[in-house]
Amino acid sequence: MVGKILIVDDVATNRIVMKVRLTAAGYTPVLAADGASCLKLAQTEAPDLILLELALPDMPGLRLLERLRAEPALLHVPIVICSPLPDAKARCAAFRAGADDFLQKPIDDQTLLARIRSFMRARDEVAGFAQHHDGIAMLGLAEAAAPFYQPGMIALITQRSETALKLRREMAPHLAERVIAITAEEAMSDGAGPGATPDVFVIESDFNGPGSGLRLMSDLRSRTHTRHAAFCVQSSVGAAIGAAVVFDLGAHDLVAPGIPAEELALRLSRLLARKRAADALRASVQDSLRLSVIDSLTGLHNRRYGMAQLAAIADISRRSGQEYAVMVVDLDRFKSVNDRWGHAAGDAVLIEVAARLNRNLREGDLLARIGGEEFLIALPETTLADARGIAERLCHAIEETPVRIGDMGSLRVTVSIGLATSADANLPCVKDALADLIGRADRALLYAKSAGRNQVTISRTAA
Repeated sequence: MVGKILIVDDVATNRIVMKVRLTAAGYTPVLAADGASCLKLAQTEAPDLILLELALPDMPGLRLLERLRAEPALLHVPIVICSPLPDAKARCAAFRAGADDFLQKPIDDQTLLARIRSFMRARDEVAGFAQHHDGIAMLGLAEAAAPFYQPGMIALITQRSETALKLRREMAPHLAERVIAITAEEAMSDGAGPGATPDVFVIESDFNGPGSGLRLMSDLRSRTHTRHAAFCVQSSVGAAIGAAVVFDLGAHDLVAPGIPAEELALRLSRLLARKRAADALRASVQDSLRLSVIDSLTGLHNRRYGMAQLAAIADISRRSGQEYAVMVVDLDRFKSVNDRWGHAAGDAVLIEVAARLNRNLREGDLLARIGGEEFLIALPETTLADARGIAERLCHAIEETPVRIGDMGSLRVTVSIGLATSADANLPCVKDALADLIGRADRALLYAKSAGRNQVTISRTAA
């Protein structure tokens, strides 16, 4: 869990002591004695976390915090205030300026290191989707957050229902999110519909006996529907609970009983903002992964995915001994469509042909667009006779109804299909056998074209 941590403190002794602590824990410390140095190092060193003292010689700490958050590359870097100031107003001001936590000096070593570990775990989860910093910037998540969000949902799980209701009432003036009080059983339920799963859980540590809140949090973090939620543990009155244990079990924040409602609301808002950023990153990367294997025009799989899946089908066929078929489908005289009607009409034809091919294949068959007007089809566990019938049905499905091309009318479209099966493949190497099979289907397609188009031709070897 190696990470680079920027330590900002105007007292040399404090910087040195913190450097020793973090180095011993395996981190790479970077030191700054004032606000100007902090801004420069934050931009050049790309820290994973910033530990910031508010009392600096050249600028107010809150002003520095605002300037750090104004930098796109630092928008999602955790900033932890380390200060002796016990004033609740100062803490609230820090959270409003963009702080992620406020640790009051002197700071217990175990608590500090556990807090850092919790932030690093969150960083590593993000790194699983994109490269740190560069990946986020590439996907646009280093920019300012979108100005509009649907209100988030915060769930309160407390020993007494009156406690949850009181918290909700007191936070209402400071929080735009929806706050609900639920039971542990309701939190564990997998039946919540879209928008019904809380974004943030506030769990009283001993709501149902000593340590019950921590056990519930661990269970929720292991479940699919709540694994990406943020968790804030509120220690129960008189509870002997170690902060290091709470963070190492997966909590994103730990608050004391009786915390001012405004501060709690600000902490929860910050947790929600970080969760939204992580959710947006996951969605963006998932979209990128999906688009990397999807043809954007037709919505079919692209050549990259198609060839990979065809190789998988071939491998399964080799192990099972069952025959499979491959077709190469090509639109007839497609160039004339573009030349006469324009590329928009050509796109409309491709979209409709792709849809008709898809509708007339079986579940489990592979369909991919592998060229401009060329499609690849693979039919697992299919004999030559069955494949021939499917290919002829596809030809008929394309030809039987003219394709509408907007206001310009309709256009008759046909396809030619080259068909080959694995029955004749006698090459021991799957890769070579697959290349031979595709080559035979390609040659059969050329023969169909030269023989008049709008027909199915079977590989001469298989015929």
